[in-house]
Amino acid sequence: MIENYKEAFEKTRSAGIIAAGALDEVAKIARPGTRTEQIDNLCYEYLNDHGAFSAPLFYRGFPKSCCTSANHVVCHGIPSSKILKDGDIINVDVTAFKDGWHGDTSRTFEIGEVSIKAKKLVRTTYEAMMKSIKIIKEDIFLGDIGATIQNHVEAEGFSVVQDFCGHGIGQQFHKEPNVLHYGKKGTGARIKAGMIFTIEPMINLGKYETKTLKDGWTAVTKDKSLSAQFEHTIGVTKTGYEIFTLSKNR
Repeated sequence: MIENYKEAFEKTRSAGIIAAGALDEVAKIARPGTRTEQIDNLCYEYLNDHGAFSAPLFYRGFPKSCCTSANHVVCHGIPSSKILKDGDIINVDVTAFKDGWHGDTSRTFEIGEVSIKAKKLVRTTYEAMMKSIKIIKEDIFLGDIGATIQNHVEAEGFSVVQDFCGHGIGQQFHKEPNVLHYGKKGTGARIKAGMIFTIEPMINLGKYETKTLKDGWTAVTKDKSLSAQFEHTIGVTKTGYEIFTLSKNR
């Protein structure tokens, strides 16, 4: 909780705008034939060109500037020589670090013509995130956020990943509180004005279980079903909320 949060919001907003801008640029090259390492290079250069740094780069040993998680990869996919093909979906997760503050956001892109099921998964994941953001105001419970996401997602026949969650963010990349994307209304801590955290639901076409590969980073669905994710960095205000990572295009 930040008592005087004007400066914190200003700094987070500045970082968030840059992170969102990087994803807007990714949208221009997210097509069949693009390698995920090209996406990584673009993000690295965009952040540097706008006076920011990549928070993931070297964070706990992570080797790249963004995460690229395609198809059944849930999160923390490592950019490589992998070539995107028609019908893929891919989440790109970018965190800008500027003037000592972080802005964290991700978006799932549809590559070429994707299946009807994949389209529905991507749409539902985005809707779930936005529905949960719209309820944010002082004194609601963290569990209200998770319940809103879970109810929407499960009504559409999908499942909510439980192994990863949103998190507090600010001068630290990850801190309290943990923001679960499932749960019951009226449970968990109350949120207060000045809090800054991410909401980043990971939603699977099949079952919710995940496993992490031998690289120690890449998390995949155990049943190899598709997974989608969206993420915004949010600030709680006296009257509601502010989204710091809004795109000009979405």
